[in-house]
This record gives sequence, structure tokens and C-alpha cells, in this order.
Amino acid sequence: MSTSFPFNNWRVRFSGETDVGRKRDHNEDYFYLPDEEMIGIVADGMGGHACGEVASEMAVETVIKYFRDTQDDAQVTWPFKVGHGRHNENRMATSVMLANQLIFEEGQATKERKGMGTTIVVILFDEDYAMLAHVGDSRIYRLREQEREIVQLTEDHAFVTDYARMKGITIAEAQHTVHQSNVVSRALGMKEEVKVDVQRVAPGLGDIFLLCTDGLTDMVSDQEILEVTLAQPNLDRACDDLIEAANKAGGKDNITVVLARIEPQD
Repeated sequence: MSTSFPFNNWRVRFSGETDVGRKRDHNEDYFYLPDEEMIGIVADGMGGHACGEVASEMAVETVIKYFRDTQDDAQVTWPFKVGHGRHNENRMATSVMLANQLIFEEGQATKERKGMGTTIVVILFDEDYAMLAHVGDSRIYRLREQEREIVQLTEDHAFVTDYARMKGITIAEAQHTVHQSNVVSRALGMKEEVKVDVQRVAPGLGDIFLLCTDGLTDMVSDQEILEVTLAQPNLDRACDDLIEAANKAGGKDNITVVLARIEPQD
């Protein structure tokens, strides 16, 4: 069921869904839809049975708890020194870094969970902007109906992306050279510290933000994602239709989508 919250002079409506796909026997993805804070989160766990789902849930729950604990503290960035003066940038980066630390420590302390990790994408709506944070190859897109446009706002932290940037070639070209091109180069839990990419974007009325795991993007092209999403005005059904499209294309991985649409005030 979708939920909506006041935002600037508009509203933000959220919806989300996850599916195990057609090839996996369990779901290592985890997502969060807003309860109090206007935050959406998607995480894609890795590390094998009973590990990936632990890491993704830990990541999401840590970020949410941190935001709740720091709601009234304008400068808290414990336990990381990431600067002052930009409250929500600090909170976004710090919450994800804290999740990384906890997942890494759990993996080091528990033999069965050694090597577990997760990607994460987070969107926060506040004042007149959307704040994005991500680590890994889960993605955030912005879709605009009037322009029939879909834009990937995050850059995959994957070896193939790094190689393409280094060589000055396209991702498609790099995929012919890099073996296991879907392997991430950055994720929560891989190392004791992690760099978090954080950015602000200015939403417009009608914008749809899509947070998703590679279970969707490996199966469905950006253009098809745009067409499927815009064809369905009901956000709940749009989430279902995106998952159905990924499963029809093979459903090789778990599939998770969260949609957030900027709507007029009621």
C-alpha cells in the first residue's frame, strides 16, 4: 500500500515491493518505506545463505535508527568526523558509514557471516530537495513523464564501471574485457571504512524516483523501466509491473523496487 507525506508545497507518495525472482531460493534484498521520516531505502545483500539477508537488514535498520536518534541534534556525526554545517548530508553519510562498520564487525566476529556485505541506496526528502546516498551497484533513477526521460542519478560502484572510466570507454565496451563485470568494487561490510556518495537533487512536480537492485536493471532496460512505470498511475501496481517485467525476462536475481512520486497537494 502506498503512503504519502507533505513535501514543500507538494506531497511525496511512496510504494515498494520485493520478490525472490525465478532462480534464487531465498531473498537477500531488504527495503524500507517511510513511517515517520521521509526516507526510502533499498539494500541488496551478498555473502550466501543466511548472510546476505542479515547484512541488508542490518544496513537498513541501522540507517533508520540513526536518523531517529539524531533527529533533534543538528550537529551529531558520531562516531565519524564528517564536518559540520550540512546536517542531513552528515546524517546520510554517517548513518551509512555506521552500518558499514557494524556489518564489517559482525562479519569479522562470526565465522558463518565472514565476508557478508550489502549495497545500499537511500533517498531523503527534506525542505525543497531530495538527498541521495549510495554504496554499491543498486541504483536511483529519476523519471519524468513530460520529457519521457529516465536518468540514472547514481554511478555503479562496480569493477566494470571503474574500468570504463579509467579507459575512457563505454560500459558496454568494458563488459567485453572485464571478467565478472557484475562484481561490485564497493559495498558495505567489505572493509572497515567505506566512502559514501551523497548528492542533492531538486525534484519537480511529477518526478518519480526509483530505487532498485540489479535484479531489476540486469533484466530490464532503462527504456522499458520508463515505459512500464509511466504506463501505470497506481504506484503499487507500477512496482508489481516492474517486478513482473524482470521475472518475464528471466528473474535471475532477487528484485526490489521503491518508487517515490512528487504529487500535487490534495
